[in-house]
Formats: sequence, C-alpha cells, structure tokens
Amino acid sequence: MQFNPYHHNNEVLQQRINQILQTDQAHTVPPETIRLLFSCMDLTSLDGTDNVQRISELCTRALNYRNADPGISVAAVCLYMPFISLAKSMLEGTGIAVATVACGFPSGQIPLGLKLDEVRFAVAEGADEIDMVISRGSMLAGDEDTVYREISMVKEKCGRAHLKVILETGELIHPSVIRRASELALLAGADFLKTSTGKINPAATPLAALVMLDTIAEYYAATGRKVGFKPAGGIVSLQDAFSYFQLVHAVAGTEWLNPSLFRIGASRLAENLRLASA
Repeated sequence: MQFNPYHHNNEVLQQRINQILQTDQAHTVPPETIRLLFSCMDLTSLDGTDNVQRISELCTRALNYRNADPGISVAAVCLYMPFISLAKSMLEGTGIAVATVACGFPSGQIPLGLKLDEVRFAVAEGADEIDMVISRGSMLAGDEDTVYREISMVKEKCGRAHLKVILETGELIHPSVIRRASELALLAGADFLKTSTGKINPAATPLAALVMLDTIAEYYAATGRKVGFKPAGGIVSLQDAFSYFQLVHAVAGTEWLNPSLFRIGASRLAENLRLASA
C-alpha cells in the first residue's frame, strides 16, 4: 500500500496533542479506566543485574496482582531471554503472557543472522511475544531496505509469537523519520509498534506516540488489519499512562483500548495504579 503524505510539523503535532490532552486531569480518571490501564501493562524488568531471584519476584508480583483482584491482571511480563522458561513455568495457566526482547537489544548492533538466532531461541523457549529493536543506524542512513528486510525476516521466525517492533523514537527524533519507520514496520508485518527500549532519553513521548498512532490508523483504514501500540520507558504515574490512553482513544479509537491492541511497558507504574484505584 501507499501511505499518504504526512504533515509532520512539530508545532502542528503539539497543538493536536494539547487539544487531545487538555480536557482531563489525573484526579478525574474513572476507576474502570485505571483498571483497564492496569490490564494493559507489560510488567517489565530489563536490567543487567536481573537473575533468577529477581525474575521470580517479578512473576510473583504479577501473580499477586491477579490473585488480589481476579477481575484484572497485567497483560504480560517482559524480561531477558534466559528467564523465559522460568516465567513460563511460574505463569502457566494464568493468561499472563511472557514477552522478551530480541535482535541485539537495546542497540540492535549485531549481524542479522544472530538476530534471527535470538528469535529462534526465544520462540523455542516458549516466548509468547517478541519485542525486537530495529536497526536505527540503517534507518537514519536511509537504508530502508535493510530495516524492512530485517523486520520481515524476524516476523517469519516468530511463528505463533506476536511481534512488537521497537522504533527507539528518541534516536529517530524527527517526526518524518518516525513516520517512515512506522510505515516500514507495518508493511513488514509488525503486530505492535513500540516506542522505546527504555534505555535512552527521551523514551516514550506523546509526539512520537501521535505519529505512530496516525500511521496505525491510516494503515487500518487502508487494509483492515489492526496493529497494536505500546508506549514504553519513563511511564510512571497515572497521568503518564492516562495521557497515552487519551491519545489512543482519540486517534485509533475505542476498539484499541484493550490488551490485545494497547500495552504500556513499565516497571514502576503498577504500584501507582494500584494505589490510585484503592
């Protein structure tokens, strides 16, 4: 498909963001929205110091949230590959997905063959979702063929696992580049577009989110295929999470407001949402 020319003036985009976000404040977020936001979380630990104990504690947190309120649960836990089988065993039968990061996360600077080997390993270990990083160096150099080919080949190796494509928008910077990276990911078969690794600043931003959501909405209008959206990195407060909820609602629509099409990558948000709903 051919995408429409995109109006990527920062000032215009910021005006749209202000218009979408100006009507609500954190204290007005209804309890049912807080519960929905909770159910859309990927409870995440991606630290170099992660070990069996820390990931066991992460999975136990996810289970405790679910057991405390059987009506809601985080959507997934997201962790490094060595811990996939541990998480799968602890979360079996709960409906909580196990997600992992791949393709030389967070830099993406490894050969394609090794990227595909990582994906094969993750799938063999039982990962339900693969969060891959794109080659931002190739994207910034204008080598779109490499970016598209790598995403396509990773998608093929994912098999039944869902593919989230991380653009690392803080490095792409300009809306026109974020737009084109989003287009390539959608055309290559992404199941989700994800803003960030959470390893650089800025991570998720409303401006990047708006560009990505515009692209998702246009793609759906042209093809009928729904692709999800995941902001990640630096999302800590209820207001942070609610801002992305508002953007998704305004641009993609109500049909996207569920864990199959909207995720929030966070490590500290869960407790803040729990306290806000108490």
